[in-house]
Amino acid sequence: MASTQNPFRLCGILAIWLAIILAGCQSSTGTQAQSAAATPQPPATILIIRHAEKLPNGDADLSPAGYERAQLLLKTFIPSHGRADLPTPQFIFAAAPSNHSNRSALTVMPLADALNLQINQDFKDHSYAGLAAELLSGRYAGKVVLVSWHHGKIPELAAALGATPPYNPWPDDQFDRIWRIDYVNGKATLHDLPYAAAPGSSK
Repeated sequence: MASTQNPFRLCGILAIWLAIILAGCQSSTGTQAQSAAATPQPPATILIIRHAEKLPNGDADLSPAGYERAQLLLKTFIPSHGRADLPTPQFIFAAAPSNHSNRSALTVMPLADALNLQINQDFKDHSYAGLAAELLSGRYAGKVVLVSWHHGKIPELAAALGATPPYNPWPDDQFDRIWRIDYVNGKATLHDLPYAAAPGSSK
């Protein structure tokens, strides 16, 4: 005699399996969402400059030309001070002072004062990896950050930020370039740019 199965029992079994499958899908989706949320988002843009010109005697101060360049940063980054070619920084970092130099901070002091920003000098010149980790930590997600550093470590800093330096080493006599790193979908793209030209300049 052929056996017959209870249709209600079959429906119950199917319902249980469907619930298990749906629970698994929701768990997978939730895990993926948590993983995406846990990935720190980079800044929108990181701008790296070398400190301005130094005195020939190796003093920790800037030269007169260096102080002129520091003022040029206002025209470079603030529309109300001239022709702003680049986005205005929301955070400013400079290499920590040493016995030999505080030029990194001196270079950005006029800009920081004009923008009412505090200069972060928590990282020494050779601690560029720590600075990169801080900038990519997610605390500056979607922001514009300016970094004033010593030229010997700038290519390594750019690489630590996920970008490809256009040249390495940075030339000893070069003070007029800005490395702009933009992040799109987590990928860094670096552009090697000049400072904004002063009014009346043919540059």
